[in-house]
Amino acid sequence: MTTHELLTAGTWNIEPSHSSVGFSVRHLGLSKVRGQFNSFSGALTIAQDHTASSVSAVVELSSIDTNNADRDGHLQSTDFFGVENNPAMTFTSTAVTPTSLTGDLSINGISKPVTFDLEFHGVAVDGYEVTRAGFSAAGEISRSDFGIDFNMPIGLDGMLIGDKISIELEIQAVPA
Repeated sequence: MTTHELLTAGTWNIEPSHSSVGFSVRHLGLSKVRGQFNSFSGALTIAQDHTASSVSAVVELSSIDTNNADRDGHLQSTDFFGVENNPAMTFTSTAVTPTSLTGDLSINGISKPVTFDLEFHGVAVDGYEVTRAGFSAAGEISRSDFGIDFNMPIGLDGMLIGDKISIELEIQAVPA
């Protein structure tokens, strides 16, 4: 059974094996390059009044995976994330509504407010009697807002890498 009423108050942990933190960015203005982060953790604190709930998450930047080892290594370098000095990206919510999640995203030591469109998919109990809640969130950030401004001009009007990064989250959480 899946219903909003079963989302009980308390702490829910993000389960990485059934969740994803993905992104895409335009390359040469022609196509999107997609990637994901393979190592992340987080918790949802669900309040009786769901709008008083909160979310916190940590993403290990060295776990970036774009299906190209050379590109992943470049993204880990100081041209982009500088994972040696900035190993994690963090998110701490400041507001939750039934359709949006707002909070502070920190990358490279720079924190900026971001808002994600939020969708709650319900709660279900799996075959092992584990209660699970599902959420999707999507939004867009400007990488230059976080000091990630490496780029190369291509042609008369183009750039190698777009500034806008689309973020897509598929989250499954279990009670702590």
